[in-house]
Amino acid sequence: MRIAVANIPSSAVESLRLALSRAPQHDLAWVVKSCAEAVRMCAEDIPDLLLMGLPVSVSEVVDCTRRIMKISPCPILVAAVDYERQISEVFEVMGAGALDVVNVPAQDNAEEARELLRKIEAVRKRIASSAQAKERPATPPDRDKNLPSLVVVGASTGGPNAIATILTALPKGFSSAILVVQHVDQQFADGIARWLGQHCRLSVNIARSGDRPLVGHVLIASTNDHMVLTADRVIAYTAEPVDYPYRPSVDVFFESVAQNWPKPSAAVLLTGMGRDGASGLMTLKRAGWYTIAQDKASCAVYGMPKAAIELGAAKRVLPLVEIAGELMLYEKSKSPGLTRG
Repeated sequence: MRIAVANIPSSAVESLRLALSRAPQHDLAWVVKSCAEAVRMCAEDIPDLLLMGLPVSVSEVVDCTRRIMKISPCPILVAAVDYERQISEVFEVMGAGALDVVNVPAQDNAEEARELLRKIEAVRKRIASSAQAKERPATPPDRDKNLPSLVVVGASTGGPNAIATILTALPKGFSSAILVVQHVDQQFADGIARWLGQHCRLSVNIARSGDRPLVGHVLIASTNDHMVLTADRVIAYTAEPVDYPYRPSVDVFFESVAQNWPKPSAAVLLTGMGRDGASGLMTLKRAGWYTIAQDKASCAVYGMPKAAIELGAAKRVLPLVEIAGELMLYEKSKSPGLTRG
């Protein structure tokens, strides 16, 4: 992979060089000192991956990340000195389009160097993969009236801010359960649940094995395994498929919902790189679910929704700011497809 570096002090750049030297398949494409230079360089020479430094002031990083993702999109990995002390700033940059975060390894810290290379390899797999989860015919719904209405959401690059936008607009009395799969490393799952909880009036927690969807509660996938709904209609995690680059996978989750949740409800696919979620959204649509994809203009990265739209999986294509309202209309009517296109 051709890896670029921006907005990182010279001493830390040398640490990155040393870490990357452990993996000869990676080359350092270019190094610039500021975010603004990164925007210019990405327009001239798009790298396979950009390592973007995270200073104390995050606004410039957020702005430049948005500009890069609009003008010359490429995968961005936030490189922090100590991301645990900047978790709010990390989520802001991820909301603007960054994929993940990693600490810049100290020169004598082999464990941090391995973690950097692990994150880079995960990005490489995500870029390289064009695989789609195989479609399975959904079990015909039995219209179990005891089950709550369910909203399922999938997101990747730019997802945290998109999810926060939707949750913020939903009322405290929203009478559906909400399950979310966001591409994020498990070490950030608890933090992102707390961060999202600060933005809305609903209860937000990480999803644990054995949890059941509850009205007014938001559960976020919380491990690097795939979150699924079982035939008993509880949450579980599975390592299969083990070679799938998106972990947790939106496709795997959506298809388990179509298979095991017998009361068609609403599904939303948000901003993200790649195709994960497209075939799963189609499976839900075929099972009678009301499917929504975020539109191009409001996406940080128009990859996952685009794939779903091209597949014909979305009944509605909406700007981000309209999705919460659409979910509330769905909640009232329960048959939105009969009254709206």
